Order: sequence, then structure tokens, then C-alpha cells
Amino acid sequence: MACPRKLTIASDHLENVLAGKAFLLMDGGMGTLVQQAGLHQVHQNPDLLNLTHPADIQAIQHRYVEAGSDCITTNTFGSNRLKLEGTGATVAEVYAAAASIARAAGAPLVAGDIGPTGQLLEPMGTLAFEDAYDIFAEQARAAEAAGCDLIVVETMTDLREIKAAVLAAVENTSLPVFATMSFGEDGRTFLGTTPAIAAATLSALGAQVVGLNCSLGPDEIAPLARQMTPFSRCPLMAQPNAGLPRMVDGATVFDVSPEAFAQAMLPIIEAGITVVGGCCGTTPDHIRALRQLVDGQPSPVAARPGNAAPSFPNPRYCPAFTVTSAQEMVSLPEGEARIAVIGERINPTGKKKLKAALQAGDFDYLVGEAVAQQRADADILDVNVGVPGLDEPAVLARAVETLQATVPLPLQIDSSDPAAVEAACRRYTGRPMVNSVNGKRANLEAVLPTVARYGCTVVGLTLDEDGIPSTAEGRLAIARRIVDAAASYGIPKEDVAIDCLVMAAATNQSEVREILRATALCKQELGVRTVLGVSNVSFGLPQRPMVNSVFLAAALGAGLDMPILNPLSPRYRDTVNTFRVLNGQDSGARAFLEVYAQASDPYDGPAGDGPANAAATTGAGASLSAATAAAPEA
Repeated sequence: MACPRKLTIASDHLENVLAGKAFLLMDGGMGTLVQQAGLHQVHQNPDLLNLTHPADIQAIQHRYVEAGSDCITTNTFGSNRLKLEGTGATVAEVYAAAASIARAAGAPLVAGDIGPTGQLLEPMGTLAFEDAYDIFAEQARAAEAAGCDLIVVETMTDLREIKAAVLAAVENTSLPVFATMSFGEDGRTFLGTTPAIAAATLSALGAQVVGLNCSLGPDEIAPLARQMTPFSRCPLMAQPNAGLPRMVDGATVFDVSPEAFAQAMLPIIEAGITVVGGCCGTTPDHIRALRQLVDGQPSPVAARPGNAAPSFPNPRYCPAFTVTSAQEMVSLPEGEARIAVIGERINPTGKKKLKAALQAGDFDYLVGEAVAQQRADADILDVNVGVPGLDEPAVLARAVETLQATVPLPLQIDSSDPAAVEAACRRYTGRPMVNSVNGKRANLEAVLPTVARYGCTVVGLTLDEDGIPSTAEGRLAIARRIVDAAASYGIPKEDVAIDCLVMAAATNQSEVREILRATALCKQELGVRTVLGVSNVSFGLPQRPMVNSVFLAAALGAGLDMPILNPLSPRYRDTVNTFRVLNGQDSGARAFLEVYAQASDPYDGPAGDGPANAAATTGAGASLSAATAAAPEA
């Protein structure tokens, strides 16, 4: 029988926790006490004890309540349809029993626990993303129907799997969702995700508390927790083990005492973690000691840094334009001068070989282009598969999955088809960049809900129903409209980048100046990051790499943050590498020195060897000289 949620002081407490105004003390290990009670061999799946030994589970959870836990996690870590298959028990009845037991134990708040499926998701394994989503959705609905106050998705090591779980819980219930991942001693999950990537991705995806649990003790978790704090808008949680496990006579033993555990949790709390508890090896005594520690701390509100932004539940969050894959993150914090290069080569416009590969379903060609750009130090890869006649949603989703299985760089999902954007964002592991939205009302209404749903960042193009404005002020007005529209969908300005749209200098010389001015205005007036497709400026001109590199330098000086370019071009690389020294991103010019200390100057040749001199010598430079003479002085 389901146990209805209580609208009590505990509910108000939970609201304050979600707002970053209060601490929440979770419980400790369940398996540890089940083993101590001699119940670990009763069932292969210990969650069945909810049905066969409810009094024993209630007694364990009551001990945690007496120790001071604010929230008891249901004994449902493995209660998914895969792990319950063949037991005769259903997901709904296990959750109903577990929630009723936790409430009967005196729990002020009850968290419906969701653990991993036990299977690897595609492409690493065989479980499809949508199947995982359905499994987690069934659990989440069962937890809410059972009367749980919140959902805890925990002990995940696959960012793709936890994405499915968080989406399922957020989209199928009205409950707050807490989400934690487990990390190894190297600071990554076994699939390579870092704490910072997890925090940035999960908090954007809709989890209201994010953090880490299990695998490590508090001493090892403390530095990992600190890595999370700048990248999560929401409160953070930590539930370490009672130290690192070791085997004694075939049994797993944890050595950290309750007092030592609580003391080791102090740096975690001081780092800004407000939801704390224990995992494997922790007992009611550990939670009791932690209760005493928490009660002795100033409230999270009183402990806020003086410069904390009050609009974020996590006061240590640093607003930044952040994109992630499962293994890599690119973050451009507000107020810092950083450049991120977006590789343009996976876009069929003007590329016959890529177009043919897409038509033939040759995704190995895309992988080759991705690997080449990664080796050329691209930071983000643009992925566009817009070829007439193709099923763009299906092809783009497959391209994203194929590239993510091969190359660790974050991706920019580039499509004018809202259905293709939706399909690719859903399959994407991490936090993608969507290119693009524009100022047309219909486009904003079609694309921004997808950006918000999947926690993406987005590029806004400065065009609307009237086309592309010829002035910087016109472009700025559209950019402002895009930023405001994004905010109405809950997308903050740090997640929006503006592309002021590069025009060809051969036919729009005056607009080139306006593009640079518009880029500067968007930075100054809106405080957003900026994007430009650099190569467009040279259409119709000879010596395109030279034109592009000079325009790139001018754009970087105007405030361009993310140039879309061919990273295999030496001119581009030289310009970017040099500018990173000048803007301070390359601290001490270390990267520059590593590349160029022994390099020769490509322009250091006999006088008169350049193309401009050759043109002048043959008389072809007359038009260039005339244009130069007619140009106004700066």
C-alpha cells in the first residue's frame, strides 16, 4: 500500500534545501546493515526484503532516523524490471512496500532510490537509450505513486545512463531529482567522466541536486567535490564510503570510524556541499557523528561567499558557456578571455566528398574528419549532415552517436531542422551546443524548448523575418530578442552565444565592419559569448586563407570567443595560438613556445617574394593599389 507524502515541516525543509538555504542529512549504507543482520543471503536481490522481511528493513531505517537522518532512501537500489525479472515481484509493489516501510520507520523525508540498470548502454553495450529511459520512467512513476518526496538517482558511472534516468524522472514525475555519480581514484568514472562534466551536464539537464557517492572515502571525495562546485547551478551532495574498501576473510571491510568520518566530511561541507550522508560501510553511528558536525555549521546562507550570485542555489557556481562530452569539457567563464575553436569540416556545404559519404552512409569518413580536427587542436566539432534527400533526424542522430564513440571532443549539433536537433540532442552524451536558433518567432518556439529540455547551450543567429540587418545595431536588437526569448524558457544568458553572421567581403565590404562592431556590441551590451563562421568572409576572393586569417585576428580583437573554422589550416592555427598569448589564455606562453620555439618564420624569405609584390610586378596589382589609395584612413 502506498504511503502518501506528508505536507509537513519536512516539506518546507526540502524547499529550503533545493534553494540552497539549508543542509540535508541523508542516511548511510543499507547493504552494510543488511549484512550485519544476516539477511544478505535471503535473496539475490536484497530489495525483495521489503516484501519478505519488512520489519527488519524498518528496524534498520529507524536506526538512521534515530541517528538524525533528515531523509531515508528506500531499499530499491536494484528494483528495476531487469533485476526483478523472474522474482514474481513488480516494480510498483516493491516501491510501494519500500516507501511505506521508510515512512513507518519515522523518516521525515523519503527518497525513492534508483540505481543503475546493471547493463551497459549502446554503443558500449547492448541496452538501447530508449529502453533504459522506459526502465527508469517505470521506477520513477512507481516512486511517486508510492508517496516518495524526492527521487535519488545514484551510483551511476555512465553519463549516458544517468542522462536517461534523470530525463525519465524529470519528465514522468513532479518530484525533485537528486543525481550522483561514482568516481575512481583517478577522478573519473570508468567511462571517463569527470566530476566537473557530471555537474555541468546534470544540473543543466534538470536535476535539482547533483553530486557523487560510493567508491571512495571522504578524504578522496573531498577534492572531487570541489571540482564540481563551480559548474553546478544547483546544490551539491556527497555520500562517501567509510573509507576505501579492503577484503578480510572474504568480506568487504571499511576502516574509517564514525568520528574520523565526520571529521573528514568537514572539508566537503566547507567546499559548499549541503546534502551529505554516507554510502558503503557507513552505519547509524557514522550518521550520528555527521549530524553533530552539520548542526555545528553556519547555515548555507550565512556561509555564502560575499560575491555569491543570489539567483543560484549553489552560490559557488561560476556562470560560464559550457559544453561537454562524456570525457571532455569546454568552458568559457564570464569575465575571462578564452577562445574555443569549433572545427567546421563536418559540414557538407561545398564539400563533395563529405556529401557523397553521407549519401552512401559512410560514417567512417566523418570519423576521419573528426580525428583530423582533434589532432589539429579543435576544441568543439560542428556536425552538419544537411544533404537533400536524406532522413536528417536519423542521420544526424547516428552521426552524433558514431562520433561520440570515437572522438572525445564536445559537439555542436548544426541543423535548421528542429526534428533533427531534437533527435541528436536526445542521443547525445553530455551537454551539446545547438547551432542554431534565430530571431524568427516560429524558429524560437520550435528550437528553444529542445534546448531547455536537454540542457544544451545554443547559438543565436542575428536574422529574423526581415532578413539580416545591415547595421550592427540591427543585429544587436535581434540578439537581445534571442537572449530574452531564451530566458523565458529558463535558459540563462551564459548558455547563449550570438553569431552576427559573416558576409562575403567581396560583395559586402561595409558589412564586414558592421559584423565586427556588432560582435563587440553583443559582448558589451548583452554579456554573451560570440560565434562567427570565419571562412565566409573570403568567398569570391583569391588567397582565401590570407583573407580569413586577417579577418579572424580582427574578429578576435572585437571580442570573438568561438570561431568556426578549418583547424587544419596553418594560418588559422598560427593566428589562434598567437592571440591566446596576447589575451592571457596561454599563461606564460608555454603552449606557444612548445610549438614555435624552433619553428622558422613562413614569411621570412627574400624581399619581393610575396603574392602582392608578384601582382604589382605583373601589373595585376593596379586595382589593389587603387583600392588602397581610396580607402579611408582608420
